[in-house]
Amino acid sequence: MCELSDKIMDRLEQTELFQAASCIALYHAIPGEVQTAGFIEKWYQKKKLLLPLIVGDDLRLLLYEGPESLKPGPFGILEPKADGIEVPKNEIDLIIVPGVAFDKDKNRMGRGRGFYDRLLSTLNAPKVGICFGFQMIPQVPVEPLDKKMDYVITEDTIY
Repeated sequence: MCELSDKIMDRLEQTELFQAASCIALYHAIPGEVQTAGFIEKWYQKKKLLLPLIVGDDLRLLLYEGPESLKPGPFGILEPKADGIEVPKNEIDLIIVPGVAFDKDKNRMGRGRGFYDRLLSTLNAPKVGICFGFQMIPQVPVEPLDKKMDYVITEDTIY
């Protein structure tokens, strides 16, 4: 999965959206998701990278300042420490979103807690879902509060 993750992140880096963005929100991956750790380490000194901190039922986006700024969160995901720097949401140029599955209409299936759907409803930045090709399905079931991606990137294609 590391090789496929690298292909996906390379494809993302080649987009105009990424190249123009100076402040990017993304995530620290859990097993089965596109791995982002190498990407984060590569870019955090060149661009502002924000990572989510789970607070109750919501996500706060905090500036990544290096590995020492992280701690294991409630789901075992590395997340920023609560005293991290929060960047105003209107400064975010791009948000990179994980998912269990996506479809060609850019619908996203999350893990069912609604963390990202609530967060995405507060952001105006372009939303890019990243996933492995095998996570693309014919049709994602859509709920009223689900947020559609602007783009979905796999190792082979950009939708």
